[in-house]
Amino acid sequence: MCSAGMVWAAVLIAGLLAGVRLVPTPAAVGIAAVLAIPGVVAGVIGNRWSYRTTRPRARWALTSWVPPHVPHWAAMLAGVIFFGFWLAVVIAFAGLDGNAEQRDGQYVVENNGRVTVITEADYDRQLDHEQQISLGILGALAVGGTFMTAAVLTHHAAPEPTHTQSAGLPLA
Repeated sequence: MCSAGMVWAAVLIAGLLAGVRLVPTPAAVGIAAVLAIPGVVAGVIGNRWSYRTTRPRARWALTSWVPPHVPHWAAMLAGVIFFGFWLAVVIAFAGLDGNAEQRDGQYVVENNGRVTVITEADYDRQLDHEQQISLGILGALAVGGTFMTAAVLTHHAAPEPTHTQSAGLPLA
């Protein structure tokens, strides 16, 4: 489900970047959430139960965060895709210009208490940015969920490690 949510979010973000809103925001974000969130929860719970790790000793060492049987190329690929979703969120935030809404038949944007009348095209662009932010966050979560559930599902085929990945004691 998470991988489907990741692809769903990526396709819709690509459409938004191309200037086309393929699906209305409530449906786009709702479907992305339904696809991503359960897998993220399952991945977190599965990894916690499967590996019983403590917090990593070296915060930025890849081997501290990746289960021992997962190939490093898979972790790097997940990181690159996660970065792509993060970049989509940053780009959308950069394009936001306040809170766009309709008032008295006009399109307006409110920014720090100042209300400015905008065109319908600017209003639609603001809504696209809001949708892109939501999809980018859910897509990034879906990347993590896909990675974590794949680690749990492939664990049975992995050889048993000869040393622990953690500092020794499981988290309480």
